[in-house]
Amino acid sequence: MKNTDSSLGGLDRVRVVLNRPSHPGNIGAAARAMKTMGLSRFYLVEPRRFPDAEATTRASGALDVLEQATVCASLDEALAGTVLAAALTSRRRDLSLPPLTPREAAPQILAETVLGEVALVFGAETSGLTNDELDRCQMMVMIPANPDYASLNLAAAVQVLSYELRTASQVGTGPAAEPGNWAGLEEIEGVFGHLEQVMIASGFLDPASPKRLMHRLRRLFARTRLEREEVNILRGILTSLDPRGKTHAQKK
Repeated sequence: MKNTDSSLGGLDRVRVVLNRPSHPGNIGAAARAMKTMGLSRFYLVEPRRFPDAEATTRASGALDVLEQATVCASLDEALAGTVLAAALTSRRRDLSLPPLTPREAAPQILAETVLGEVALVFGAETSGLTNDELDRCQMMVMIPANPDYASLNLAAAVQVLSYELRTASQVGTGPAAEPGNWAGLEEIEGVFGHLEQVMIASGFLDPASPKRLMHRLRRLFARTRLEREEVNILRGILTSLDPRGKTHAQKK
């Protein structure tokens, strides 16, 4: 879908990802919230009911956003090809990154669009995002709300983030991220998978009792940005240290 508003800066490279939404009305209302602020890239992960007449009704004049939504079988699929994923959370989590407010996060998110597509990830209405799903994201965003009643409707949360992104796109985002040969999220996930396999094979990580080791390592990597060459270096180091590879080489 092409956005015809030339003033949007990087908004046309922002994906709004609803992860396992259960109410079709919220899907339609989220599409409407997006369009009012100039966003158009809509991704749905395992929606309980979609397409649905209620979603169509609630979308009102944003049927183009709704009808061109990409339906995905997993969050990893929805994040494929992005360079940054920002997760919306309503509560602080152990071992998670320090959350930013939408106003703090919006300029940083837009600055990343010079490198590629970015994603805003919203969890299911009743349960939000799991810790494993949060691990797929490099930024945490929390809407400051009444601590005695912090429950915000999904579409309303999308509206808040969309508004802040729109505002940031018009006032300027500050220093843009420097273009480079940055690794995509799939490549980063490949490093995590490889690292976990090697740690298990070496005996450093007990898969029956992993505790929070992988969460801590993900948090560590989320504080930096890896280039593709750096990913290749890390994968090469892991391959050389993999005890399975050494055993295999000795048998040849």
